[in-house]
Amino acid sequence: MAKLYFYYSAMNAGKTTTLLQSSYNYHERGMQTLLYTPIIDTRYQEGVISSRIGLNSAAITFDEHFDFYKDIEKRRLGLSNLKCILIDECHFLTKEHILQLTDVVDHLKLPVLTYGLRTDFLGETFEGSRYLLAWADELIEIKTICHCGTKATMNARVDKNGKIVRQGEQIEIGGNDRYISLCRKHYRSGTTQATHVAAA
Repeated sequence: MAKLYFYYSAMNAGKTTTLLQSSYNYHERGMQTLLYTPIIDTRYQEGVISSRIGLNSAAITFDEHFDFYKDIEKRRLGLSNLKCILIDECHFLTKEHILQLTDVVDHLKLPVLTYGLRTDFLGETFEGSRYLLAWADELIEIKTICHCGTKATMNARVDKNGKIVRQGEQIEIGGNDRYISLCRKHYRSGTTQATHVAAA
C-alpha cells in the first residue's frame, strides 16, 4: 500500500544522502523515480539535489504555485515503471502541496517520501513540516548529534562569529556557515561549541 512518509531531522543529519540512496535503490532494481527540490534552495545548481558528501541527482524544481498531482499524473504517462516520488527540503512545501501529495498516494497509488526539517531556527514548525506531521502515514526521524554528543533536535542560525541569531525571517537559505544542529539544552543556552576543561 502506498504511503506518505516524512523523514525529518535537524540540519546535517544526512537527509539528502538518504533520499539519493533511496532513489538509487529503486533504479538499481529497474524502477523509476521522480525527484523534486524547491527552486528557492540556491546553495547548489538549480534542478539538482546535492548532498554534503558529494552525491547528486537531477530533480524537478517546485515553487509555491506548483501542482504536484498534475505534474506527477502527466509525467507518469511517459514512465512505464514509476514506483516512487522523493522530495527534498520538504519543509518548504505548502499546505496545498501536502494535500496534493496525499492525493498522489491515495489516488495514483504511488509512495511519496519527503525529507526535511521539523522546525526552523526559532524552534517553530515550517508550514510543510506542520502538515506532514499531521497528515503523513509514517514519521521517521533521522538522527544527528550536538557538539556535546547527545541527540540534536534544534536548528540554530548563527552569525559570522558563530553566535546564535534569535530573530529574522523564517527562510534564509544557508549551509554550515549559517546553521548548526544542537540539543535543546545548548540551543536554549546559546552554546554553539564544546568547551573542554583541562584536568588539574
